Parts: sequence; structure tokens; C-alpha cells
Amino acid sequence: MNIENIKLRYDIIGNDPKLLLALNKAIQVAPTDLSILITGESGVGKDVFSRIIHENSLRKHVRQGKGLIAVNCGAIPEGTIESELFGHVKGAFTGADKNRKGYFEEADGGTIFLDEIGELPLAMQVKLLRVLENGEIMPVGSSTAQKINVRVVAATNIDIVEAVRSGRFREDLYYRLNQISIYIPPLRERKDDSPLLFRKFSSDVAEKYHMPPIFLTNEAKRIIMDYPWYGNIRELKNITEQIAVVESERNITPAILQNYLNYVPSEKMPALVDGHGSYNPSTITDRELLLKALSMGQMINEMRSEINDLRQAVAQLAQGLPATHQPMQTLPQATYFMNGETNAAKPKVQPEDMGDEEEFLTPEVIEDEPIALIDRERKAIEQALKNRNGNRKLAADDLSISERTLYRKLKNYNMT
Repeated sequence: MNIENIKLRYDIIGNDPKLLLALNKAIQVAPTDLSILITGESGVGKDVFSRIIHENSLRKHVRQGKGLIAVNCGAIPEGTIESELFGHVKGAFTGADKNRKGYFEEADGGTIFLDEIGELPLAMQVKLLRVLENGEIMPVGSSTAQKINVRVVAATNIDIVEAVRSGRFREDLYYRLNQISIYIPPLRERKDDSPLLFRKFSSDVAEKYHMPPIFLTNEAKRIIMDYPWYGNIRELKNITEQIAVVESERNITPAILQNYLNYVPSEKMPALVDGHGSYNPSTITDRELLLKALSMGQMINEMRSEINDLRQAVAQLAQGLPATHQPMQTLPQATYFMNGETNAAKPKVQPEDMGDEEEFLTPEVIEDEPIALIDRERKAIEQALKNRNGNRKLAADDLSISERTLYRKLKNYNMT
């Protein structure tokens, strides 16, 4: 079966070279019995790859419906994981009133998919290694080894190499599982695939709920491609479905899209991977710091734009308000910190350095302008709401700001 047929059969969207490389490797190794380690962040589709491997192997006809057993190693309590994997005999422990098969015995003759293998306790790692090397399991409470024939596919979203270095994962087990490695790239490394996935998910929602599909404008498409997608395909699917169901407008603009892309977990900012592992929150690289700085710069630019919009709105709506400030000749002195030392010297700001803010930072800047501006802004908002009988959307339009910005201002001023 070629890659295009595989993509069609398993509903895989995308043409990124890294994705195609992973698919090609999965197809090539599927007919073998080699153990496979799939790495990649949460939400990239590691479970889909386990099905591709099993269903294109010689084991696919073994006990239909039970040929592939999927186990989330991170979801099983440590105290019961040995019994869950290898089974137990009657009387092995309190509550063991009968013999019970474990997942390995259930998968005998087929494939077992051990998801989140990096969460397996060290004591269980030793026992799993013995199973892989000898092809035998020992149910809890039994003194007799039991032969099994199981193909193991494991997956992890942690940097497994770093886990080996730090002693959290056994090196011998790593090499035993990693006979073949398959790396699934995160969505941010597949920028051109993001709009394709958005279109696929929106089409699915439209078909399911009998509604018109949604479409991205060119500007919104660029945002989709540049967004980091920390939750990968799972997050994109969730957001697409939200937009398709909630929004009445079917042409999705950046303004609409931004309302759904405003959640960025600080502990995953940014989530980076290399070609051999996945996101490692314990390591901060220069690249991560640079991306954080860029993200902060974008936030500052957005805030600056909102301030400029508000100042223009204030100038229009507050013309009749009395001035509440007096001019001064100099700016207040600022203190700067560098390498633990302070420098109280006032920096010289040249007009060419002021950029878009030059029209607001003139020699006539006043000492109490921040307070005065806040007071005028509050009054302008009150007046706009009064003019529109409390309608926030219309008031925001009058102020030339978004309704979300107006809501935030109301909250800051305790006007809600």
C-alpha cells in the first residue's frame, strides 16, 4: 500500500516531508516483528501510527478486534500496573478472587501499543525488558513463566534520550524498544499543512451538523500557519469546531480567529522539539528565549495599537471635557538596571527612535498625563456607553476598539 492510500484510509492530511518520511517508515517496518518507538508531542497522532503499523503487518488477521491492544502506561496506578500488564492468579493479593489475564496475554499473537512508555516506573521497566528479551510473562502470584508472542510498539511525548541520561529511563530498555524509531513532527513544523487540516475539520463539522462550511481569509490563513499549536492537531481540531459552530460569519478573518487563539500555557512557551525527542520543559535554550522575546514584542505592539486607538477616540469623544493637568518641562527620571547595578542617568531619546509613538511623545508631555489620560479614558468610555444605552458592542465601535478590549477596560476600572 502506497503513502497516498495510507493517508486516505487513515484520514491523514498533509504533505510535509517530515510527515511523509514518518509514514513511509511505518509502512516499511510494518511487516516485520521489530519493536518500534514512536516519539512526538501530545496530539500529533502517535496512536494512528500504531494502527498503521499493526494493520499493515502479518498480525492483522490475528483475533479480529483484539489484535491490537492499546495501553496508556501513564494512566495506570503504580500499585496495579504489573497486574494490568501481566495478569495475576487467584489469591495473589487481597481482592484477587480469580485468575485474570493481563494486557500482554490479551494481545498474544498480535500487537501491544504501550503509549506514554516514559511514565513506566523503573521497577516495571526491568520486568518489561525481561518480557521483550525472553518472550515470557510472569503473572502476579504465579511461579510459572508463560510464553507469549507479542509485537511491541511504544510511544512517548517526553525527551526519552534525556530521560535515559537523567536515570529516569533504563538505557537497555530504550535500545530494546528503539529497534526502529519513528519521529512525528509537531504541527508548527508543518506550517503548510495547518490550513489543509482546518479545511478538513471545518468540512467535517459542516457535514455533521448540516451547516455551511467556514473559510479562512488569506490573512487568517497566515495566522493559522504561524500559530505554534502547542496542542498540535488535537488543538487545531478543537478550535476549528468551536469556530464552525459558534460563529455566524462563515468567512473567518484575523479578528474572529484571534478570539480563539489567545490561550498560551506559560509552561509550554515555547514547546520545542528536536529530531530525536519531544518537548522538554526543564530545558530553556537561546532559541526559546528569542521566541519568548518575539512573542512579548508582538504583545507590546498590540497593546500600543490599542492605546493609540483609545487616544484617538478620547480626543474625539472628550473634546468637551475640562483639562485636568498642567504642563511640565522635563520627563521624570527613570532608573535602569544592568548586571545588578543602577544607572540613574536619563536616556536621550531621539525623534527618529520614537517610531509610531512620536506624535504622542512630544516636548509638551506633561507630568501627570498617565493619570489624566486614565481619567479621560474612563469618562470617554462612560460617555460612549451612555450614548449607546449600555450596549457594549456599539460603544466599542464608537471608541474604535474591539469589544474584548472594552470589556477589559471596564474590568480594570471596576465599571462592570
